[in-house]
Amino acid sequence: MKAVRFLICLIFVTGLFKSIAFSQQTPVKTAPATTAAAVAVLPPAPALLSTLKLGIAGLSHDHVHNILNDYKAGKVVIVGIAEADKQLRDRYQQQYQLPDSLFFDDLKKLAVTKKPDAVLGFNPVAKHIDVVETCAPLGISVMVEKPLAATLAQARRMEFLALKYYVKVLTNYETTWYPSYQYVYNMTSKDSIGQIRKMVVHDGHEGPKEIGCSKEFVSWLTDPELNGGGALIDFGCYGADLMTWLMNGQKPIAVTAIAKHYKPQTYPKVEDDVNILVEYPTATGIIEASWNWPFSIKDLEVFGDEGYMHAVDPNYVYTRAGKKNTGGNAPPLEANQNHPISYLQRVLQNRLLGLTDRSSLKYNIIVMQILDASKRSIAEGKRIAL
Repeated sequence: MKAVRFLICLIFVTGLFKSIAFSQQTPVKTAPATTAAAVAVLPPAPALLSTLKLGIAGLSHDHVHNILNDYKAGKVVIVGIAEADKQLRDRYQQQYQLPDSLFFDDLKKLAVTKKPDAVLGFNPVAKHIDVVETCAPLGISVMVEKPLAATLAQARRMEFLALKYYVKVLTNYETTWYPSYQYVYNMTSKDSIGQIRKMVVHDGHEGPKEIGCSKEFVSWLTDPELNGGGALIDFGCYGADLMTWLMNGQKPIAVTAIAKHYKPQTYPKVEDDVNILVEYPTATGIIEASWNWPFSIKDLEVFGDEGYMHAVDPNYVYTRAGKKNTGGNAPPLEANQNHPISYLQRVLQNRLLGLTDRSSLKYNIIVMQILDASKRSIAEGKRIAL
């Protein structure tokens, strides 16, 4: 009997050792290994452009698609959208799969309820002042799509509110994020082509209706009250902003402008083509803005005593210095300076930034002075001294 018990124990121990050896030699497919393999093939999470809690004021400016695409891609944090037009809201909600909780009829309610760090204005230019009137007393900074305002009086009021409540009021221009323009500025600042003597800026396209802008956008873009004008305001602001930047915030001494109405049947209320001559003590600027060109153009030319630079498009720069011609793509912008929202975060984190650049309130008050003088020059048919 003892022999039988010994034999059973020996068989059990031998089997146990074999089981242990087998488990060490043959790995078992466990759940964690499968999970790890699945995680490895997932795409990386999108990098946030900013951690700011953003509010949106209005949806009638077609540039709002840019920020909503960033939201859909997980790059920005939007806490609320204020838009009274329910049909417009519904269209954007369906297009970008936006939750009901984001929408408000009133900007004040959004601001008080959600407490955004900043509000972005995508409403008619003449309504930018309303955004600042609402947000500034609550300590909320504002960035609007170009230009700052529809009138110089509105711009002055916005400036007063920004200073009173110690908030930022910034203006976003598409061309601010062009590497080619930044390269031209950097090189001219280093005196690479000598002192600047002439600047020429072309900004325009076939017209807002012709290129297919939304009906909501066109309805106020072609309204002299809601937009402040036609091509003068829509595209003339680009050149005024770039020249103020290139001249380091210097105010012009005079402005002369002429406006044409080539398409009165399409744009009966506003001009569709404008030429503006901007005089400085040591240089001249020429702004050509149009809704009447055969194709879209945004470029910048700078003539110096010793050379010439031409930002042909967002990336390419042509340079002539002496008898030497060069051309090529400009270096890319730095990661935290290549997008309006990452720029906005930097400015709100460091209040010493955004004081003297293309988006700054100081420079855009000068832009509004140039546009206001252009309007008066057109109306009075004469040169306007500033």
